[in-house]
Amino acid sequence: MAARPRVLFVTDLAYPARGRRYGDEDVFLTSRLRSEFDLALCHPLDAAALMDGFDAVVVRNSGPVLHYQAAYEAFRRQALARGTRVYNPLTGRGDMAGKQYLLDLTAAGYPVIPTVDRQEDLGRLPEAAEYVVKPKAGADSIGLRFVPAAELRDLAYGDVLVQPRIDFRYEVSFYFVDDTCQYALHAPDPDRRWVLAPYEPTEADLAFARRFVDWNTLDHGIQRVDACRTQDGALLLVELEDLNPYLSLDLLPEPARDAFVAAMAASLHQALDA
Repeated sequence: MAARPRVLFVTDLAYPARGRRYGDEDVFLTSRLRSEFDLALCHPLDAAALMDGFDAVVVRNSGPVLHYQAAYEAFRRQALARGTRVYNPLTGRGDMAGKQYLLDLTAAGYPVIPTVDRQEDLGRLPEAAEYVVKPKAGADSIGLRFVPAAELRDLAYGDVLVQPRIDFRYEVSFYFVDDTCQYALHAPDPDRRWVLAPYEPTEADLAFARRFVDWNTLDHGIQRVDACRTQDGALLLVELEDLNPYLSLDLLPEPARDAFVAAMAASLHQALDA
């Protein structure tokens, strides 16, 4: 390995994310990480062709892979076959592997929004005025819709998940580097997911989030644990984002941003040395 590790930073700087500025966040991150790594940025469609020239591939704000599914699967196959160091590692069990984890966590009794994917399992869901139906391969709310209970029997099962529509107070996200929570943000208005404000997590909040990070068993990497606070005060998992979670770094005070960059750099060094 070179004296300064060579890192291919995968991002889609032009991806039009609603309420988020993907490109700005990755420009900031790479401007800071460049002090410790030799960095090159590339679009996710170019990653497989370029990765052999680098010591590691960092996947960041690369957009939903369903927009380039075949290329992403080819990248995964080649990286695994060649032993390429990918950050996050390709062994994630959360969104990186699809939405199966919501079914697995429901079955295992974790505090997650109850989720089923078969008509015969609808009785396992609590009664609700409406239900959320979303594609198993979905991301960024693509394909999500709300349906009344009377229409659930008519759905085409196989490629969709069904959940009760939860009447929650707010959403909150916990941002981890490796197994340490760096900060938390919440959306006080349930109708404005990406209008975020600082959140001071309690020990119980952190224990909730850490259960899912521990379940995921990633050696290194960045994870975002998204949850909702129900009307009775409980937290339920909404998503375990372990592929390319947006970090909302622009909303943090400078000391918190500095701490995150330092933690990410240290984690990446450790992953390279593993």
